[in-house]
Amino acid sequence: MATRQIRLAGDPVLGKICKEVKKMTPMLEILIEDMLDTMYEANGVGLAAPQVGVLKRIAVVDIGDGPIVLVNPAIIEQDGEQSGDEACLSLPGKAGEVVRPYHVVVRAFDEHMEEYEIEAEELLARAFCHEIEHLDGHMFMEHVIGPLHEAVMDDE
Repeated sequence: MATRQIRLAGDPVLGKICKEVKKMTPMLEILIEDMLDTMYEANGVGLAAPQVGVLKRIAVVDIGDGPIVLVNPAIIEQDGEQSGDEACLSLPGKAGEVVRPYHVVVRAFDEHMEEYEIEAEELLARAFCHEIEHLDGHMFMEHVIGPLHEAVMDDE
């Protein structure tokens, strides 16, 4: 489809709470495809709709196992703890240490508005938490322990 411009930290849209998706429309289907294209083009592992200027509760994630579409996602269980560097496509070149749950269960709808639950640990759990926070108007910098630093890119 197409890539969209990623909104950067400081853009007011990133601080707003997103609206629930009531039904899938052709425009939202295009949005999801564009979000995936945008995420892959930017070498990200996740992207939330407000990052492309749309205040809908939609996020996409792919940590290398194929794309996961999250419509109206909610974390319904979480436990454990993990700490590690986190970065964001809306704050290019910067990263910071963030503590997240080690394990989460997310309830969401897919692009066909079929409800499902998905269990995640480690990086996938971190990505789900990060993207769902975007839908609630928050960014990872709110949780960073210590200062932000230059993101290390892995070219392998």
